[in-house]
Amino acid sequence: MATEEQLNHPLHGVSLERILTVLLERHGWEGLWTRMPVRCFQMNQSVKSSLTFLRKTPWARKELEDWYVSDLNRPPRVKF
Repeated sequence: MATEEQLNHPLHGVSLERILTVLLERHGWEGLWTRMPVRCFQMNQSVKSSLTFLRKTPWARKELEDWYVSDLNRPPRVKF
């Protein structure tokens, strides 16, 4: 059973795929690459390849999750 602290954590119940998809919708591949200059965001841009990299690279996953949490309360950027 989940504790109160776990239930209140902003990542509770949110998959890595959902985190990546939300950030991709908000910032696009260029925004991801600008914030986190890793090859999977610049070349061979796909959710599948990015998830493979993020699952194998703890520091990158943590950085993406931290970005997602900090981005939760910001309004979406307007794209022209």
